[in-house]
Amino acid sequence: MGSAKKSSAARTARIEEMRRAEKARERRNRILVIAASVAVVAGLAVGGVVLVQSQSDDGGGSTAGDAKNAGKFVTGKDGVRAWEGELGRDHMTEAVDYPATPPVGGDHNPVWMNCNGDVYPDEIRNTNAVHSLEHGAVWVTYNAGADKADVDALAAKVKKTPYTFMSPVDGQKEPLLLTAWGHQRTVTGADDPAVDAFLEKFVQGEQTPEPGAACTNGLTK
Repeated sequence: MGSAKKSSAARTARIEEMRRAEKARERRNRILVIAASVAVVAGLAVGGVVLVQSQSDDGGGSTAGDAKNAGKFVTGKDGVRAWEGELGRDHMTEAVDYPATPPVGGDHNPVWMNCNGDVYPDEIRNTNAVHSLEHGAVWVTYNAGADKADVDALAAKVKKTPYTFMSPVDGQKEPLLLTAWGHQRTVTGADDPAVDAFLEKFVQGEQTPEPGAACTNGLTK
């Protein structure tokens, strides 16, 4: 009982520290982020690609990043599936054909989805979500078969947890999934102990390619 309280207190302290660090980074980097965003938009305009087209990753046509994302999942004793294979990290304005749904990493759009406890009611673009995973966020997803009570409970948890975000993904097989860069876990419901265990391990965890990178000043839809 004592160790559980200590673990909970440590996790709370860690979340609060991440909140403070995130606010500090936001203040320091706001001007740089705005400038970078302007540069990205300008570059797309020069290339003759409108912003909506540059961020879309679900349409037809040619795709990028296929070879870099080759690999397979290996399931550990804790039920977490780890991706064995190379995951590209290049910035792409075109579509990316990811081998998993939802994807666990790979080449992605230059702009990330906001992941500071953000809950999206509609599906979001995979290429932007993968950029958030690169920043150390955990992506909570569900399909139409998920229980509404579980979806609501998980949404409440996400809203209280920095470096997490949530959205529906109709193409996923399991009702509820947790995804971090290179890792994925099926959970049975909001009260599944695996939920807290996954968040504890992978929110800004060792798998993070860009630890400390922002989860704000990105896309909101």
